[in-house]
Amino acid sequence: MVLTFSMGGPSVLRAEGISTEQADAILEELKGIRKLLESQQALLERSARAPAAERVVKLAVVENYVLGSPDAPVTLVEFTDYQCPFCSRFHTHTYPQLKKDFIDAGKVRFISRDLPLGIHTQALPAARAARCAGEQGKFWDMRHVLSSNPKNLGEAELGQYAGNLGLDAEQFQACLESGKHDAAIRRDEADARSIGITGTPAFILGRSPRGDQFEGIHISGAQPYAVFVAKINKLLAGSRAPDSAKSQ
Repeated sequence: MVLTFSMGGPSVLRAEGISTEQADAILEELKGIRKLLESQQALLERSARAPAAERVVKLAVVENYVLGSPDAPVTLVEFTDYQCPFCSRFHTHTYPQLKKDFIDAGKVRFISRDLPLGIHTQALPAARAARCAGEQGKFWDMRHVLSSNPKNLGEAELGQYAGNLGLDAEQFQACLESGKHDAAIRRDEADARSIGITGTPAFILGRSPRGDQFEGIHISGAQPYAVFVAKINKLLAGSRAPDSAKSQ
C-alpha cells in the first residue's frame, strides 16, 4: 500500500488495497491530530506570555548584615553564592543602581544572607571570608570584592583581598581556619531551603518586618533593575496608603 497526502492544502490520495472510505477516515484522523497539536501549541504560547503568579513566603528574620535605614518601609533579602556568575551579574549590573535609588535614599533595607551551592567548591570559603572580614568592620567591602570576582576565590586570592582591604592577616586567617561562622552560614542555607530556594541569586522582597517573621515575594535570578523597581514601587505605594487614609 502506498499513501500520500498534503496537510497544508487539498489532499492527494493514492492507495492500493485501501478503500476510499478508509482513506478519508485516515485523513480526518490526521487532521484531528493536527488541530490538537495546534491548540496545544497556542496554549503553550499563551502560558509563556502570561506573567507568573508571585510566590509569597515567610522567612525568619536574621539581620547580621544590613544596609539602609532601620526605618525603611521595604526590605530586600538576598541569598547569594560568591562563586555564582548570576549573583555577580546582579551585583555589578543591578545592585549599584538599587543602592543609589532605594537603599541610600532610606526606602529599602538590604539584608545579605549566604547560600553557597554544593556545585561551587569555593563558595563556602568565600562566605567565611566575608564574615571574617566583617569581624574587622569590612564585611561589605569584602562582599563587593568577592561578588565582583567569582572566578578568583582561591585561598591565595582571599588572602590578597584581605591584605588589600587592610585587614589584620593573622586574625583573618585564624578566623577562616576556625570555621566559627559555619553554623550561621548553614542556618542561612536551611532557611532558604525551607521556603523552596535552591538556586542563587534569590531574593525576598516585602514590607519591613516588625517581629521575628518576614513575609515577602520570592524573586528568582539576576533580574534586571526595572523588575525590582516595579515591585519596590508597588510596595512603597502600599506602605503610604494607610497614612493617606488617616489624614482624610
